[in-house]
Amino acid sequence: MVSKEFLEAVGEIPGLHIQENYLMADATTFKIGGPADVFAEADNKKALASLIILCKEECVPFFLLGAGSNLLVSDKGIDGVVCRLAGEFDDVTVSGNTVTAGAAISLAKLARAAQKAGLSGLEFASGIPGTLGGAVYMNAGAYGGEMKDVVLETEYMDAQGHMHIICGEDHKFSYRHSVFCDHPEYTILSTRMRLVPKDSDSIMETMRDLNARRKEKQPLDKPSAGSTFKRPEGYFAGKLIEDAGLKGYTVGGASVSEKHSGFVVNDGGATCEDVCVLIKKVQETVKEQFDVSLETEVKFIGR
Repeated sequence: MVSKEFLEAVGEIPGLHIQENYLMADATTFKIGGPADVFAEADNKKALASLIILCKEECVPFFLLGAGSNLLVSDKGIDGVVCRLAGEFDDVTVSGNTVTAGAAISLAKLARAAQKAGLSGLEFASGIPGTLGGAVYMNAGAYGGEMKDVVLETEYMDAQGHMHIICGEDHKFSYRHSVFCDHPEYTILSTRMRLVPKDSDSIMETMRDLNARRKEKQPLDKPSAGSTFKRPEGYFAGKLIEDAGLKGYTVGGASVSEKHSGFVVNDGGATCEDVCVLIKKVQETVKEQFDVSLETEVKFIGR
């Protein structure tokens, strides 16, 4: 629990909106998770820097939340401060063939802005339920496209509240990884991307096709955190899980999706413990039958 003095200090930061004991199930696509001591929304860089510095000075844990689309939060909740970016971090601007956007913008909104400007390269991201910051952090990708294909530079804030810019290869992009994975103390603020001019209607047609394919193949009708496991080299996680006879396997309120075995879904009332037990069962069974280790793509946080 955070102190009364800390709460008072946080409440005095301009551009910051806070709630105590915020239920994280309401902030994640899995619809799972206990309360965070403090849930804050920062409207601008100054407010964010003030919060980061205060947390560091008071030794209060700080966690930056995007869309909550790749998280499994403990049933016991999260210690310290969970911060979500808002306000100026949701802005997007287009200049020539480049698009610059804040970390809080949804990938759907970003892709649509690029499409309206007649710029191609973000079609793959149009149906990913996340934010730009989260997508850069994990080098999100789908249908042959990845963030590494379009990102030029990224502005971030360090643990002292100072701002920096990373360019090109310094992002160290690889499969579901970037330099930010190695530095959790960095907070992504905005990213500039280079796209390619193309007919706007053609871009929209591609986006609609990809989203239709996603809807047909993925269990979008149930809460989840997207693909539960990373793709093991030389295999597909979903096929391994299905071949292991685990399609539809259930633990409490969680199950391996009947529609796509690479997804663990919340059938209603699933707990974090349900999901963790189910994930362990899947990993052990696939390892035993095929000698393949499945690494989770979903990130676990909490007490």
